[in-house]
Amino acid sequence: MKVALSDNLKLYYIKYFPYKEKKRSFKKHIITLGVGGNVGNVLKRFQQLYIYLKKSNSFDIVETAPILKNPPFGYLDQPDFFNTIIVLKTNLLPHQALKVLLRIEKKFKRKREFKDSPRTLDLDIIFFDKIFYFKKYLIIPHKDYHKRESVLIPLSFIESRV
Repeated sequence: MKVALSDNLKLYYIKYFPYKEKKRSFKKHIITLGVGGNVGNVLKRFQQLYIYLKKSNSFDIVETAPILKNPPFGYLDQPDFFNTIIVLKTNLLPHQALKVLLRIEKKFKRKREFKDSPRTLDLDIIFFDKIFYFKKYLIIPHKDYHKRESVLIPLSFIESRV
């Protein structure tokens, strides 16, 4: 797929990104996960995340997108971000999946210093099946995903649709 990118955007194709699993998962729910980071060796960390998720009993990887390098938004005085999409299958419910994903962020040294701060790893549930889920701590579909190139461009490479 060809995507026209402006000068401040770049796609990276590395091991596991993009990837499409050939084996079928029999888990019930499909999660479209937004993945981001801008601290340290993010490309290596994304590969480590892939391996971590591949070994997980909670998730099966279905597909990944290429990685997009893009400028930050919100707080601008920080390095560019790397973003991608990972499609997963799970038997967890949305709040359970969020809990596991927050633990994974912590394992990868995520610190929450202030809104839009630099981060080692950011995992956002963009979609969960076709549901709408509104809780104080979790909104699905992810708020403003449709306004972010960092989500829309990697998402345009994903073939697995809910």
